[in-house]
Amino acid sequence: MKHVHKSVLLWYSPREMYALVTAVEDYPKFLPWCDKAEVLQRHDDGMTARLHIHFAGVRQAFTTRNVNETGRSVCMTLVDGPFSQLEGTWTFSPLNTPGAAAAPGDPLDAPACKVEFSLKYAFSSRPLELVISPVFDRIANTFIDAFVKRAEQVHGPR
Repeated sequence: MKHVHKSVLLWYSPREMYALVTAVEDYPKFLPWCDKAEVLQRHDDGMTARLHIHFAGVRQAFTTRNVNETGRSVCMTLVDGPFSQLEGTWTFSPLNTPGAAAAPGDPLDAPACKVEFSLKYAFSSRPLELVISPVFDRIANTFIDAFVKRAEQVHGPR
C-alpha cells in the first residue's frame, strides 16, 4: 500500500480551504487530470462523489464516501473503483499570527491555517497497478499544490 502525506501552512482560513476541498463539482476547473467530477448523493454528514481521471492516456473513475466536519476535516473512503483500498483525510487547523493573542470569534475564520492531506491506496490487481500507479502517484503527490493554487485564484494571493 502507498501512503502520501503532505502539509502546508497558508494565509487562508480553515473555512476557505475546506470550502475549496468540498466543492467537488469545481475540480475539473483546476485539476488538469480531472475529466469530470460529480456528487452522486449528499448526506447530512457529507457526500458520495465520483471523480473521473483522464491523464497521460489513462482513463479511470472512482467513487468515495466523504464524511465532513464543517471547516475542520474531510475523510474519504472507497466505494468503488480500481483500488482495493483508498482512504484519505484532509484536516484544516486554525493558526494565528505569530506573537498575537488568539483572534476573537470563530477559529475557523483564523487568518491562516495548516492544511494536511493524507492518502493511503492500493490497486485491486497487479496489471491495474502497473498501468495506473505511475499516473495516480503523480496526482496524489501534487494534489495539495493544486488546492493552494486554487485558493490564490479564488481568494487572491496573500
